[in-house]
Amino acid sequence: MDRLSALNAFVRTAELGSFVAAGRALGLTPSAVGKAVSRLEQQLGVRLFQRSTRSIRLTDEGDLFLERCRKILDDLDDAHAALTQTQEVPRGVLRISAPNVSYHLLLPALPEFIQRYPEIELELDFNDRMVDLIDERIDVAIRGGELSDSRLMARPLHSFQLLLCASPDYLERYGTPGNPQALEQHCAIRFRFPNSGRMQHWPLKTPDDEHSLRMKHIITCNNVDALCSATIGGLGIGCIPDFMVAEALADGTLCSLLGDYIEGPTRFSLIWPSNRHLAPKVRVFVDYLCERLK
Repeated sequence: MDRLSALNAFVRTAELGSFVAAGRALGLTPSAVGKAVSRLEQQLGVRLFQRSTRSIRLTDEGDLFLERCRKILDDLDDAHAALTQTQEVPRGVLRISAPNVSYHLLLPALPEFIQRYPEIELELDFNDRMVDLIDERIDVAIRGGELSDSRLMARPLHSFQLLLCASPDYLERYGTPGNPQALEQHCAIRFRFPNSGRMQHWPLKTPDDEHSLRMKHIITCNNVDALCSATIGGLGIGCIPDFMVAEALADGTLCSLLGDYIEGPTRFSLIWPSNRHLAPKVRVFVDYLCERLK
């Protein structure tokens, strides 16, 4: 096995956590992968993995070496893509990370994309964790709010408004709040981000910090669909993106509250690593989605 193949064996073992899984991904036997890593360790004069009968884990030296190897392999991929992209049909696995709530926008847009680019396999990861695109080898991600990472390129995607909503049945029982302070007399259904544990900010345009309001939290959950259902069910007031409740607002199932006190819209953006050559599969996905979700 040549040195480049040995580097690839090392990286896949580090990412997948075992010689067996790396061999399966590379089409090699676990023994061949283990021997390639051992030869690499001998050439470098350092131990890259701590091995036990049940697991392997990177040493400190291995962790440092992993980052350099990833860059080498990424640069090789970029060089190959740069030479072939003018004649290459977009193809391959496209790894996409997106917040959970964005599937309401993303999934309806995908059938046409799949029909247009049948050689691209989409690998979707919906979660609210702040994914590191470079470390986790994500091709493109959807993010909401402000973007501050200089290692990333971005294109604006879709603006949306967070709304405070309640059902007519709830408002008949508890009344309609006329200002943010009146929310203290109401039941709140709050969203908690599952990875950070942080409570979602309610976009109230008021000099008083909304967190100082002593609202009764009747339900706290980590799923926006569940929050929306609980709000439609009349359990309390929920803060929900407008694209999720457009139909419910139109048919009167939900009512929008405190419109004069709600901050302006925010937006989703598509982001990808700035130090990577824009592969054909990424380029066509970015162009398509920005056009589809203007």
